[in-house]
Amino acid sequence: MEATAILQPVFVMGLLTVAMTIWMYATRIPAMSRAGIDPKAVARDASLMQRLPPEVTRVADNYNHLFEQPTLFYAVALAIAVLGHVDSLHVVCAWVFTVLRIAHSLVQATVNIILIRFSIFALCWVALAIMIFREALAIF
Repeated sequence: MEATAILQPVFVMGLLTVAMTIWMYATRIPAMSRAGIDPKAVARDASLMQRLPPEVTRVADNYNHLFEQPTLFYAVALAIAVLGHVDSLHVVCAWVFTVLRIAHSLVQATVNIILIRFSIFALCWVALAIMIFREALAIF
């Protein structure tokens, strides 16, 4: 199987991060303006961001979360591709992870129902763990 098969979900995750960046700034900048928060003041006092409404902070929180669990996904997927171990199960797990992370982002940035968000997060870990364990078995 071609390496691009597992790299496609990696790039979709990258596109998700771009989309969340745009969403974050599209909501944060107007909210800061409405709240009278000077961006220079935030550099000295990050607690000012607590004055923003939850619908704005949830988007920013999700943006930050895209640099946590997904970074391990990137490393694992790239290792699988570089080592030539791409197979259908790895690709399915990569797409499951990616689709679930998209769902996680949408839930967190909109309704933020914790039970749904946690369930999606846990399922992401299952897909990622399968990739990690299978690749660990292949290289050890």
